[in-house]
This record gives sequence, C-alpha cells and structure tokens, in this order.
Amino acid sequence: MIGTEVLVVGGGLAGSVASLSAAREGAQVTLVSKSESTLQQASGLVDVLGRVDGDLVADPFAAIENLADDHPYSVVGTDALRGGLALLDDVAGDRYRGGDRNALVPTTQGTVKPTLRYPASVAPGVAGDGRETLLVGISTDPDFDAKRAAESLDGTVPGDVRGVTVRFPRLRDDAKRTRYAKLLTEDDEFRDALVEKIAPKVDGADRVGFPAVFGEDPAFVRAELEERFDAAGEPVSVFEVPTGPPSIPGTRLRDLLRHELEAAGVELVTGVPVVDFEAEPAADGNDASELVTKVVVDRNGARVPYAPEQVVLATGGLVGEGIDSERDRVYEPIFDLHVPHPEDRYDWSAEGAFGDHAFARFGVRIDTDGRALDAGGAVAFENLRAAGAVVGGADTAAQKAASGVSLATGWRAGTRAATAVNQS
Repeated sequence: MIGTEVLVVGGGLAGSVASLSAAREGAQVTLVSKSESTLQQASGLVDVLGRVDGDLVADPFAAIENLADDHPYSVVGTDALRGGLALLDDVAGDRYRGGDRNALVPTTQGTVKPTLRYPASVAPGVAGDGRETLLVGISTDPDFDAKRAAESLDGTVPGDVRGVTVRFPRLRDDAKRTRYAKLLTEDDEFRDALVEKIAPKVDGADRVGFPAVFGEDPAFVRAELEERFDAAGEPVSVFEVPTGPPSIPGTRLRDLLRHELEAAGVELVTGVPVVDFEAEPAADGNDASELVTKVVVDRNGARVPYAPEQVVLATGGLVGEGIDSERDRVYEPIFDLHVPHPEDRYDWSAEGAFGDHAFARFGVRIDTDGRALDAGGAVAFENLRAAGAVVGGADTAAQKAASGVSLATGWRAGTRAATAVNQS
C-alpha cells in the first residue's frame, strides 16, 4: 500500500490548485487522475463571476454577497477565492493580467466574455477603450469567422471593429493550430509573409487580433509581429482572441501549473482511474463519522491501493464524469456521495436551451472546510473534501464562474487538508 498525506483525485484546475496549496503548506501530496488535464480544452481565461441572473457583473466580490446560501462562494467565503487567486497570480506571474473588476474579452464568436484574469497576450484586445480593432481569421480554420465576429462586436463595444480572413502562407488546409504556432514562433520568413498580407488591410486600426495560436511564448510572437507591422508603416498592438478546444492558452496554463506542482514536490500520476475505496469509523468512536482509509486505482489492470490521511475529490461535474446519473438518481460515482436533485426526472431540466436547469447545479455539497456532506447535511467522511465542478449549488456556466469556483474550493480543500495533516 502506498502512503501519502494528501491524495488529490483529479488533474484539472481545482485538483491542481488543491495539490499546490496543500504542498505549499508542507504536506506530502500525490495527485492521481484518469486522464490528462482538461485545461487544454479550456480558453485559458479565468472567469470568477461574470453574470448574475443574466446581467453582466463588473465587481465579482460585491456580487458574491447576494448569492444564494448554498452557492460554493457563499459556503467557502471570499477569503478562499482571494486565496486561490493569489496562488494563481503567483504561478502565472507577468503572463496574466487582471485585478478586482472584470474585463470584457472579445471571443471568436463575436461576443465579449467578462473575466477576472486573462493572458497578457489577450490584454491589448480588451474591449471598452474605444480603439479601432482589426480581427484576422485564418481561411483554413472554420472556428473563427473574423468578419462575422467583427460585425457582432462592432454593434456592442466602443470603437470600430473590422474583420478580414487571410490564408496563412505555406499551410495545408488541414493544418492544426499547433502548426500555426510552431511557424509563428520559429520562422522569420513566415512572419514576414503573414504581415505582408495583413498590413495593407490595417487601414488605420490601432490593434490587430489573431486567433490564439501564438505558441508557448506569445510575448515573443507578439513583439515580432508588432515590429514588422511598424516597419510596414502600420504601428499596431497585436493580441490573441481566445479560441475553443484545442486551446493553446489553456495548454499554457496547464503547463504553468504542472511546472509548479513538480517544483513543489507533488507526485503526478495520470492514467489511473479510482476504482474502489475503504472507510472505517473515526477514532472518536462516533458511528456516524467515518474516515477514508484506502483509495484503489487501476494502473494498467493492476489494483494499486493508496493509504491517504486526507483526500480531495476534484473529478469534475456531469461533463467531466465526476457526477453520474441513472433514470431515477444522480450520484457521485467514486465515494457514492449524496447529490441533491429533484425526485422527478422531468424536473431536472427546464424549457429552452438557456432555461433554469436543475442539472446545471448538480454536485456534492460541502461545508466551510470543503468536506463533502451526506443527505442529512452531516459530514460524509471526516477526511474527504471536494473541489471544482464536482461541487454543486451553482450554474457556473451561466454565471461565468467555473474557474473561480475551482480556485476557491480547490484552495480551501488543499489548505484545510494540509492543516489536518499538520495537526495529526
């Protein structure tokens, strides 16, 4: 049996934050996950609270005060959110921007997304300052119709927005974004040819936005492109527009976190789903209180047991399979934790694609220390905490709050797990 002080299950943003915060408090941490991090499918933006009841939120911390009592932010408190943000800021350094108020970041869909932290490569494109913008689409990338996005943005943000679509030189129609990124990073002639195509279309714009394909070092690519635009007589700021999956900014964030986890001594084990666990009554003799004593993972067909002192569950929500359902129930599949839901399946969803769907709030409930609760509201296991999308009580997609909930609950679960280890 493998001993570890804190075992974190799940390698996304919440699991990474829980692992790193616990390790920085001095705990020995092992992070296990059944697959690679989902961050590479994310935009790389860190949304904390962008909408409430459909309305844009400028100050997330002020808006949190009016959320429901069972919302994860209300449960763990704004100090947990600030703790998670401080950890992220330390990890990201000058690669990210943002303060206490949301910025409006243009998207490839022609909308603006309220977000609290965003890559430095995105910052020059933030909407609201009235500068004229040119969006550049790639003819071989169907996910970004620059002209259509520009038309939509032009009617909603200050300053003129135009869009053009160009064929990137020397690229096949089926080229992946990673290929664009490699050429932009490594090939002077490619950058020359690209700017030569676009410069005549700038026509007085103050900034030029590209889909987020600037590779691992976007600051270098931006500087190289801006230098060439300046030489062509069209001085502009260059920025990235966040794209859908596969996301290069999301991959950058994943790599930043992975580097910090390794530096902090966290053991990372991927490709190992949790398949079983054991629990026993807590030492205080209270029959209603249990401790998780063993967590079993499947490693290439072999059952490998871990003996953790503390466990953090960060396996995702319905989409990430951290929450599952059958026709008559919704449940958490590893520890069979309680997930509140309407008894009638027809009440799980509402009319309309953007209705008030109950399923959007499905997840385990936690206490102020991040411990998962049972159906009666009592702690299910004294040493089991939950973080991220597996935690219910909020429609984080509608509220633009998924990353913030992961930061707040991950930080809370990780620091409290480390505290429990240090006090044992």
